[in-house]
Amino acid sequence: DDVDRAYFAVFDGHGGVDAANYSATHLHVNVGLHEELLKNPAEALKCSFQKTDEMFLFKAKREKLRSGTTGVSALIVGNKLHIAWLGDSQVMLVQQGKAVTLMEPHKPERE
Repeated sequence: DDVDRAYFAVFDGHGGVDAANYSATHLHVNVGLHEELLKNPAEALKCSFQKTDEMFLFKAKREKLRSGTTGVSALIVGNKLHIAWLGDSQVMLVQQGKAVTLMEPHKPERE
């Protein structure tokens, strides 16, 4: 179609790099293949994070992997920015020289 899109993501492995590498390899594919990507990018991101997590958990159990990851992704669709994150990874938007709060990171002490 004629809609410009851009995807960015950062993963911070915990207890090793397996989960972070797996997420970097698979999350964008799951987003790109999600049936709601064109109509509802936010839902596509949310579901793709969940699917990627489930896929890695299956692999981790099978291969006895013990790592995890935090992650943050930004999907730009036309003139809209969609952010998804897991754990305490954060994204910062600077607009006209000022930081714009886009999210409150997950912290252990936060409900």
